[in-house]
Amino acid sequence: MSSRHLQMLFNIISLLLFLPSLANSSESQTWIKAGYWFSGSEFPAPDIDSSLFTHLICGYAYINNSTFELLISAPDETNFSNFTNIVRQKNPTVTTLLSIWTQNQNFAAYFSMTSQLSHRSSFIESSIQTARLYGFDGLELNGVKPGTSMNNMTDMRLLFDEWRSAINRESKNSSRSPLILTMEGHYMPSQNSTSYPLDSIRRNLDWVNIRAYDYHSPSKDSFTGAHSALYDPSSNLNTDYGIKEWIRRGLPAKQMVLGLAYYGYSWTLVDPTDNGIGSPARGTIENDGGTMNYKYIRSFWKCDGEKVLYNSTYVTNYCVTSSSIWIGYDDVEAIRTKVSYAREKGLLGYTVFHVPNDYNWELSKAVLVTRKMAIRPQKKSQYPNLQEFSFADIKAATRNFSHENKLGEGGYGPVYKGKLRDGEEVAVKRLSESSKQGQEEFINEVTLTAKLQHVNLVRLLGFCTEREEKLLIYEYMPNKSLDFYLYDPVRRAQLDWEKRVSIIQGVTQGLLYLQEYSRLTIIHRDLKASNILLDNDMTPKIADFGLAKIFQKNEHEANTDRIVGTYGYIPPEYAKRGIYSTKYDVYSFGVLLLQIISGKKNTCLYGPDNNLHLLECAYEFWKDGKSMEFMDPLMDDTNSACKLVRCMQVALLCVQENWEDRPSMLEVYSMLKNEIEDLPTPKRHAFAATKDMDEENYLKSTEETCSVNYATMSWDMPR
Repeated sequence: MSSRHLQMLFNIISLLLFLPSLANSSESQTWIKAGYWFSGSEFPAPDIDSSLFTHLICGYAYINNSTFELLISAPDETNFSNFTNIVRQKNPTVTTLLSIWTQNQNFAAYFSMTSQLSHRSSFIESSIQTARLYGFDGLELNGVKPGTSMNNMTDMRLLFDEWRSAINRESKNSSRSPLILTMEGHYMPSQNSTSYPLDSIRRNLDWVNIRAYDYHSPSKDSFTGAHSALYDPSSNLNTDYGIKEWIRRGLPAKQMVLGLAYYGYSWTLVDPTDNGIGSPARGTIENDGGTMNYKYIRSFWKCDGEKVLYNSTYVTNYCVTSSSIWIGYDDVEAIRTKVSYAREKGLLGYTVFHVPNDYNWELSKAVLVTRKMAIRPQKKSQYPNLQEFSFADIKAATRNFSHENKLGEGGYGPVYKGKLRDGEEVAVKRLSESSKQGQEEFINEVTLTAKLQHVNLVRLLGFCTEREEKLLIYEYMPNKSLDFYLYDPVRRAQLDWEKRVSIIQGVTQGLLYLQEYSRLTIIHRDLKASNILLDNDMTPKIADFGLAKIFQKNEHEANTDRIVGTYGYIPPEYAKRGIYSTKYDVYSFGVLLLQIISGKKNTCLYGPDNNLHLLECAYEFWKDGKSMEFMDPLMDDTNSACKLVRCMQVALLCVQENWEDRPSMLEVYSMLKNEIEDLPTPKRHAFAATKDMDEENYLKSTEETCSVNYATMSWDMPR
């Protein structure tokens, strides 16, 4: 067989080995929202709002110039070992990658490594071991440009082929998911007549982070330049030109992730009156090549409001200070436009460089709600993170609110499945005329949900108020709500204990975010199984914030004359006296946890004589040492660290009569996570049969028959 045929055979085998990995990683990602973070940054990892990202890239590891193994500097050891666990506190599903630096002092070591098989083997083996050791889900090669010799590009081809083969082999031997393999690439696939090995990149990499910035800088240009121009009518130094070149050379758009710069450059204008893009300028006022991060621009230079100009030709922002300093950077308008461009081109997502540069998470929150724009421009929303839809578009998306598109109905009104003109599926809530939730709840839902971003909270995309309609448009949850499975004798079999544990953990993380990690403390006040929605991967997302209340961080409780919520989930101090606090949601979580482990409703009676409501039944079984008789018989916790009986005890602690006795969500999280931690003994639950007449009357009102379709209620209670 000729060498040419051998090479073709090798390429086919490599492609077949690569396809399963690509399907498990790139194609399973609907939209990548990635960001860089550097070890040793003044911005510590715990401060990252990881709920805004699907992927976080930690840098940098280096290449040892003698052993060619991956090198972690001593000061970075702790940061690297803790990074994944830290960022998953706020987003349990975030994917982490370790970035390997190849520029400047590591440039020679990199090319020396790629030049010999033994050197490549040492590097590849150590990179996989290091990623696994520190808990990373993937690896990124950072900083290699195409403008070197053809020999170096041939060596890169071999490196990627061997690296992918080793990753697949390690995955097969360890029964773990394959590590993701990516690279940060130049905005162009070729430079100085030398091109990246596109065939090997296409076969072996999950995606390429396109470095779509640094086209101009004060150190090399004597004029003001759009350093991250999406378009440039006067030259090829722009992102659109580079992306088209990558595609023309054979890299699919779905294997590219667009780089977004969270920084800019500053020039000193020669003539303050000549201050557009391309104006004569000299030098820089900054030591670091004129770079300014977005946070510095917004806070120190105060480039905001009317001072900022947006150039739609280049798609960039700039401002001119009183001291003739010209600062070019990307503000919200430019970032949103670039993300829309990435979607329209079919790219896989975006990567921000880098996370700590953001200012109050303005840019990261702005891009979260950017979608493909419809053919006709939508209205500009008064809420910056939401889109205001026209009634005509929502009517078309839901097929005139047809019965076939109806998903269900709650206290707010009917919910419809819709499909926007760009193909995105959505869920549309329509306020019914008979709804007890009116204008106040609609505004509450819009204003609150627009500010909340977490993987375990349903995302509000926009709203519509035309024709006196009140429509809320959400991301679509294809697997419906938790109660759809939990109480159905057939469907609940789909929720084995592993899935239920995942749901419990997700709801816990969502409540932790609302109570501890968001800027304000949020009390949901309507946590129940029907408000826990499930996405494609059965990831739980808390929905319906129409009844939610905001606390300042120094507040502990409040009261109200208007009692709202759902029968069976309302704690006694709220039902009797209108007092609510974070312990309201803790109580509701306890009820929900009992339902998850038992599959029982709180509107039915249980026990040997069918005379015990859910809390009474759970408490009596636990007190008598018969906890397993309370559980869903389908459950098997043998191979799980999270045990059914422990969950039952935690739930009973959450539903105690006095709210002061209930644990906080932080304590709940610790109790569920640490299976060897001793738990307190629960006191008698709320609404026990021995309570006074007022409570007995309330209890009777909650003991409805199983045929009742209980819903969110609100009523005024005399004080």
